[in-house]
Amino acid sequence: MFAGIDLGGTKIAVTIADQDGRERGNARTSTEASRGPDAVIARIAGAVREAAREAGIETSQLAGAGIAAPGPIDRDEGVVTDPPNLPGWHNVPLAKTLAAHLGTITTLENDANCGALGEHAYGAGRGYRHMIYITASTGIGGGIIIDNQLYAGASGAAGELGHIGVAADGPACGAGHIGCLESFSSGTAIARRAQELINAGGLPRTARIAAQHPPLDAQDVHLAAQQGEADAAAIIERAGRYFGIGLASIINAFNPQCIVIGGGLVHMGDAILGPAVEVARTRSFAQSFDDVRIVEWELGERGTALGALVVARNRHAFGRG
Repeated sequence: MFAGIDLGGTKIAVTIADQDGRERGNARTSTEASRGPDAVIARIAGAVREAAREAGIETSQLAGAGIAAPGPIDRDEGVVTDPPNLPGWHNVPLAKTLAAHLGTITTLENDANCGALGEHAYGAGRGYRHMIYITASTGIGGGIIIDNQLYAGASGAAGELGHIGVAADGPACGAGHIGCLESFSSGTAIARRAQELINAGGLPRTARIAAQHPPLDAQDVHLAAQQGEADAAAIIERAGRYFGIGLASIINAFNPQCIVIGGGLVHMGDAILGPAVEVARTRSFAQSFDDVRIVEWELGERGTALGALVVARNRHAFGRG
């Protein structure tokens, strides 16, 4: 059996499963990132032990463990270099340290890549040789599967699909880039645009909803749109159209068989994905658009831990992530 670990800024999720993906044990706990790397690693190890008990094994009996961590990372060295949502983490040798806690080989991979691997192995991407995974929430990330293999690029940094350019100028994304997909279509971008209109005296319904549980987020805008606020609906449609420009670039560049879209913005459904797919259709080569299926994720948040498990399984079978 293998362990898949999803390390996030606020939560740690662990799944233990056999090599066919049959889940035998699960655990979930808070990250408590403010306590620093040593405390977080201890919490990860504790969650793996809890999942192992449910699976009826000791952690030392695991064939391997995979960790999905937010970037940037050095996947070859198993080092988390400087993640923005894990304060105090700088060049932390996470794989090596956790391996000492668990007594098993431990492999590190980027969390969005793990999401791609999970959906490809067990979710909406099953059966496709060429698949792209996009996660759209606070930010936008992704993973690329080519010929059934994760494409990591020259140094492991490939898959930053949220930073595809969709405009010559505009607001900056979380990484400081101008005009990229994340700066127009992420949850952060939707909330920022709504706040600008509220500051100018608009979006009264959105403002009332947000005042009940601040701060304002993209789901507030979506709820206001569902309740009939036209300007809120227009913000989401605009984000969807820019998302479609990004999709078209991906379709034209990679000619995938399947694009799996996950993350919190999927809950907006056709409000954002409808215009996205329509713009992608008009901006893609017809042959490539006809080749691709654009679908929502199947595994939800479970997919990242299951993808980390795939990393561990591959390391065991082939000596690689």
